[in-house]
Amino acid sequence: MTSRNRTPAWLAGISVAALFAAAAPAMAAWECPETGGDLTFGQEAKVNSLDMHASSTISTRNVAMHIFESLMTRDETNNPILELAEAVDTSEDGLTYTFTLRDGITFHDGSDMTSADVAASFDRYSKIGVERGILSNVESWETPDDLTFVVHMSQAQPTFLEDLSSFSVPIVIIPSENAGADPLKLEPVGTGPFELVEFVADSHVKLKRFDGYKPNEAYDERTGFGGYKVACVDTVTFRIVTEPGSRVAGLETGELDAVEDVPQASVERLSSNPDIAMIPYENFWIHLATPNFEKPPTDKKLVRQAIAAALDMEEIMLVATDGAYNVNFGFQTQDRAVYSDAGKEYFNLADPEKAKALLEEAGYDGEELVLLTNRDYSTMYNAALVMSEQLQDIGMNVRVEVQDWPATIATRNKNPDAWNYHFTGWGTNTSLGYLAVFKFLAPPQPIYAMSDPEKNMDEAFNTAYTEMMNGANFEVRKEAFAEAQRVVMEDGLALPFGWLTKNQAARSNVHNFVPFRIPRMYNVWMGSTS
Repeated sequence: MTSRNRTPAWLAGISVAALFAAAAPAMAAWECPETGGDLTFGQEAKVNSLDMHASSTISTRNVAMHIFESLMTRDETNNPILELAEAVDTSEDGLTYTFTLRDGITFHDGSDMTSADVAASFDRYSKIGVERGILSNVESWETPDDLTFVVHMSQAQPTFLEDLSSFSVPIVIIPSENAGADPLKLEPVGTGPFELVEFVADSHVKLKRFDGYKPNEAYDERTGFGGYKVACVDTVTFRIVTEPGSRVAGLETGELDAVEDVPQASVERLSSNPDIAMIPYENFWIHLATPNFEKPPTDKKLVRQAIAAALDMEEIMLVATDGAYNVNFGFQTQDRAVYSDAGKEYFNLADPEKAKALLEEAGYDGEELVLLTNRDYSTMYNAALVMSEQLQDIGMNVRVEVQDWPATIATRNKNPDAWNYHFTGWGTNTSLGYLAVFKFLAPPQPIYAMSDPEKNMDEAFNTAYTEMMNGANFEVRKEAFAEAQRVVMEDGLALPFGWLTKNQAARSNVHNFVPFRIPRMYNVWMGSTS
C-alpha cells in the first residue's frame, strides 16, 4: 500500500495532501495549441553555474529547473507532490520511506534513469549540497531494484517529505557517472523537458526541447514545478540583460519575448502597449542583507543590533524599488497559517540615537563595514547605497563593494574576510513555507559560517529551528517558527528591508506564461492562438 492511500498519524498537520492527487484518474493530457518557435527571455542576473546541488542563486534556478527534476517538488499552491517518483510508502514508525520511481525516464544523454542514479545523486548532495541539512536525520539509503529507492531515518522527522520537496536547492537526479563532479562543475544532464545547447557566461544560456522527455501522466497539466510538462517551443534562450532599460527596450522592439523584471517607472507605459502584457508578482521576495558572523565588526551581536536600529526600511525600499514594495513585517506573508509578527519590535526602528548607544556599548572603534552588492539586481545595489548613507550618519565607516552577481556569491561563499553584509533576496525559501525560510541560517551551512559549516552560530536559534523541523504537530512547529523569527531579529541573524513586487512581462504572442518562483517555459507556446 502506498502513501497515496495511507497517511500515518504522525504526519498530520503538514501539507502533503497534494501528494495524493495522482491517485485520481488523469483527464486528457494537456497539448500544445501550437508548437515551434524560439523564445528569448530577458534575465536580469548572470548565472554562476547550472549545478543545482551547489548553487542557491535564483539566476541558476531560472534555467536549471528546466533541465533537472527531483523525486518530489511543489505544485501551484506550494504543496509537496511527486515528480520522478510515482509513489512513496511511509512506514508506521516514520523511519522508512520507500520511493517507487516512474518507469521509462531517460536522461538527456539517452541513458535510463534507475535507482542507482538516485542513490548517486543523494550521495553527492550529502557531501556538497548547499542545503544538505535536508538529510540530517537520514541514516542511509538503498536500492533493492532499479525502480525502488529506500530511505532509512535515524529518527522520525514529521516534516521530511515536505523538506525533501523543496526547490530552493533541490536534490535533482543526475546520471550516476556525473556524481563525482566538484561543486559548481556538474555537467548539466538531467531528465527535464529541455536540454542544454549552449552556456556562454555573462551572455546567455540556450536550451532546446528534449525529444525523449516523458511527461508525468499522473497529471493532466502543469502544476508548480511538476505535473504534466510539455516543451512547446523549439528553443529557449535565457539572455543576460542586467540593465533595466535594455530589458524594457528589448521587450518593446520584440528582441525579447518576455522579461524577468520591469522597473516600476516603466510599468505604466508598457501597460498601455497592446503588444505587451504586464504580469506583476507581489511579495516575490524579502529584500534583505545577511551578515558575516566571522568578520569584525559584524561578529558582535551588539553591532548587528545597532545597525538594525539605525535603518529606515521605508526609505531603503522606496529608493531600491521605485515604489514596488511593502514593508509588512514577517518572514511569511500574512495569508499563511504560520504567519507571526514575533520580533517586530526590532524592525524598521529608524532610531539613530539608539544605534549610536549600542555601537558605544559594543566598543565600535571605526572598523570598516563592507556592504557586498551587485548591479545585476538594481534593487540590491540601490538598497546598499541607502543603507550605507544611513550607517554613515551614525558614525560608521562604510564601504560599498560592487561586483557582478556571480562574483558576489563567490565572495560570500569563499572569502569571509572580504565582506560584512551580502545583499540578496529570499523568495524561493519564503514561498516554500516556514520550514524552508531559515534553512540558510541552520548548520550545516558553509555560506554563513565559512570556517566551520557545522558551527552553531546561535544556540537559541538552533534550538527553535530543531523544534520547528521535528516538532510532533503543526502547532508546536508554528510556535517554534515564531521563536526562531524572534531570535533572528533580536540577534541580527538577517536584516530584512521589506517585500518586493516583481514586475514580469511578456509579448502578446507568448501564451500561458504564468508567474511562479521561476519563469516556467514548459507549457508555454508562441503564436496567434490564445
